[in-house]
Amino acid sequence: MLKFYTLVSPSLLKTKVSLFLSLFLGSLIFTSCASASYDESSLSQNAVSSDAVQEVADVAQLNEAVPPKKPQLIKKARITVIVKSLDKSVDAVQKIITQKQGYLLSLEQTELNSSIRPSATVQMRVPQNALEITLDELAELGTVQSRNISAEDVGEQIVDFQARLSNLRRTETNLQKIMDKSGSVKDILSVAQELSRVREQIEKITAQLKSLQNQVAYSTITLNLQAAVSISNNQPGLPSQIQDAWNNSTSSFGALTVGLMKLGIWLIVYTPYLLILVVAGYFLKRKYLSR
Repeated sequence: MLKFYTLVSPSLLKTKVSLFLSLFLGSLIFTSCASASYDESSLSQNAVSSDAVQEVADVAQLNEAVPPKKPQLIKKARITVIVKSLDKSVDAVQKIITQKQGYLLSLEQTELNSSIRPSATVQMRVPQNALEITLDELAELGTVQSRNISAEDVGEQIVDFQARLSNLRRTETNLQKIMDKSGSVKDILSVAQELSRVREQIEKITAQLKSLQNQVAYSTITLNLQAAVSISNNQPGLPSQIQDAWNNSTSSFGALTVGLMKLGIWLIVYTPYLLILVVAGYFLKRKYLSR
């Protein structure tokens, strides 16, 4: 039996070994680079996420540190109370206004001898923190028929007025500096006109701002007081009835006389047209009879 042996040269064997080692080292380097890049990307993602968490925490801490701004509310209230004595109730209302350091805006009271139920309408202003207490004391005057409160937030308007006022005052200061500098008469007059316009706007906005702040500080209450029992409509006496009849008859006679006089004037004015119609009718009648 014959056996064949393949002889490999030493140089060829050395080449194959070096090639195998190169491939093995290359795979190791690629694997290490991939793992390093993955670790780097994961570290960067962790860093970004930690930064985002820290930013959210800072915002939350800032919101907790800065308290929410208090709303600027204009409150108005209306209340209707049925009372036994109207005069005593009005006096009691004026005392309540004085005690609460408010002031009276208007008072309208019906006559006590009228045929309808006597009533009074009182409009007042009291400090906003005393609004509820004042309404409770007004309700104790009698029986409450209706009671309601409305509010309007004007905080944004106040902030807007304050910002505009600050800008206008800054503009006023700059214009005043320009006025102090020497220049031509034309430029000085132009700056003076603009300064006058700015100051007019400042006064207008200041008045509007003070009005809003005053309405926020003081609430308006409209109180309707009504007597519990209306005054009875008594039958007038005989002399009063005779007097009323005489007045009505004379008034009617005068109206009838004036009406007849007006009718006579109209007839006098239209007399020519009436004559024309009469003459035309007469001739038409004769013509018809002749046929």
